[in-house]
Amino acid sequence: MSQMKKAVALRYAPEKSQAPVVVAKGKGRVAEAILDRAKEHGVPVQEDASLVEVLSKLELEQEIPAELYQLVAEILSFVYRADKRAKEGL
Repeated sequence: MSQMKKAVALRYAPEKSQAPVVVAKGKGRVAEAILDRAKEHGVPVQEDASLVEVLSKLELEQEIPAELYQLVAEILSFVYRADKRAKEGL
């Protein structure tokens, strides 16, 4: 039996919060909708099941806890690199 897909969306706006904030989360159809919206808007998607599991336990609009900064920093680094490559047409 395959596990139901889960997704968590983060927003990082340094002018509004000190850390990334959970802005959407869900499983099944909701997760698919989150992923579809990300793709529609050109938002890079990073798949990390263990991180999604931890982030899905947070409340919406909650900043990620300090213990997750390192993991989320790695994700943001991936996103920034992907964004830069996309803008350069690579």
